[in-house]
Amino acid sequence: MGTLLFQAAVFVLVLGAMIVIHEFGHFIVAKFFGIRVDVFSVGFGKRLTGFKRGDTDYRLSLIPLGGYVKMAGENLDEAATGAPYEFQSKPKWQRLCVAVAGPVMNILTALLIPAVLVMAHYEMPTYLSQPAVVNAVALGSPAETAGIHRGDVIERIDGVSNPTWRQVEDIIAFNPGQELPVTMRRGNETVNLKLNVATTEIEREKIGEAGLLPFLGANSKIVVIGIQPGMPAEQAGLKVGDQIIAVNGKPVEAGADPATTPSGDPNNGPLYGEADIIHIIRASNGQPLTLTVKRGNETLNITATPKVDDGNVRLGFNQGRKDADVLVTRLGPVAAFKYSWTENLRFISLTKTALGQVFAGKRSAGDTVTGPVGIAQIVGQAAEQGATQVFQLMGLLSLNLGVFNLLPIPVLDGGLIFMLLLEAVLGLFGLPLTMRVKERMMQVGLVMLMLLMGFVIFNDISKRFINRSSTPQTVEQPKQGK
Repeated sequence: MGTLLFQAAVFVLVLGAMIVIHEFGHFIVAKFFGIRVDVFSVGFGKRLTGFKRGDTDYRLSLIPLGGYVKMAGENLDEAATGAPYEFQSKPKWQRLCVAVAGPVMNILTALLIPAVLVMAHYEMPTYLSQPAVVNAVALGSPAETAGIHRGDVIERIDGVSNPTWRQVEDIIAFNPGQELPVTMRRGNETVNLKLNVATTEIEREKIGEAGLLPFLGANSKIVVIGIQPGMPAEQAGLKVGDQIIAVNGKPVEAGADPATTPSGDPNNGPLYGEADIIHIIRASNGQPLTLTVKRGNETLNITATPKVDDGNVRLGFNQGRKDADVLVTRLGPVAAFKYSWTENLRFISLTKTALGQVFAGKRSAGDTVTGPVGIAQIVGQAAEQGATQVFQLMGLLSLNLGVFNLLPIPVLDGGLIFMLLLEAVLGLFGLPLTMRVKERMMQVGLVMLMLLMGFVIFNDISKRFINRSSTPQTVEQPKQGK
């Protein structure tokens, strides 16, 4: 209960701040053009407190979900007096500027937040910006089934040429259950493959998974990140945090560059990654294995006999990577805003891809959209990770709010922009956009918005409280990469 209240409180603060920023955009531009603003409210409903300055009542209202600006002559059901300070009395271009100002304020905020964060602290795994050279593939994964090998370079995936690892991970994550064309460079030859992306569920959201593992740098190490109770690894004394440096005397060379050390034979040569270690365990035929591990300043030999569990030969531990190469710095203003611009474009592109898949029938709308319940949960989880995560999420929500409000749906800012442009075009032919037509458009827009909100709220509740599902954990499987 306490967690839910915390998530709700953070959600109210974050969403409220983004909506107030949105409304401030309308407010400041309306003031600039001499439009009388009667109310600037933080929150909705009954007025709790505030003050009046000039013509505007600045108030704090009872329901803390955002806020609103009320301009003179703004609503279609108001009786227009023709006074020069009324919204409807202003030229169309000025009304257009007022309508655009709210979304623009959100988009500017979405650009500002990431820029400020990376000027204070920028931290990024270096592999994300590097060419997609495959370090390893998880056993039994779609990548192994497709025939991808260590040392292969992804030259093209789903139409994207020479992708970085970040692009590869994004494409795979956003294509669960889809078949992707992949072109690999293997030595001097080009290999065309089909990658059937698997589907995994994280926090009840469907994500693509292929089992492709990137090279994390020369300093990376393979460590134990989990022990399954009652399995041979626990009984033999293996502990979380142990660094695996050899298996049956074969050295683990986790920091070896796959570009210069392509796939070898794990039965005879070095072990380059987690998949090689799993191969040795499964090929043991029930014979004891010796894991050489580094624990603090000690080097230990731990002997255990694998056993069959859930159809596979296992010792019962999870592997992960440690000491990956990470760039830690502070970006200057120009680099910071360039980074922010790129990240916002990336997010818009991913959103467009997901929505395009919905309309193409490749993805269900229920798996794609998230409403207030889901957003509240995500914001609450971000708050538990720290202020930086909350601010990053605020930037994304601000961008979403800005772009969503530009949709040409009456009652949204985009709907007003559409009607102003339509009115201007019709005016070129001497045709008026009557008040009756405007009212009907607003009614249709309101119905559309209510249906959309009803769908996303029902979808949130269904995914999070009705159709709960648990994802079984696998053991001895690599946990890094896509």
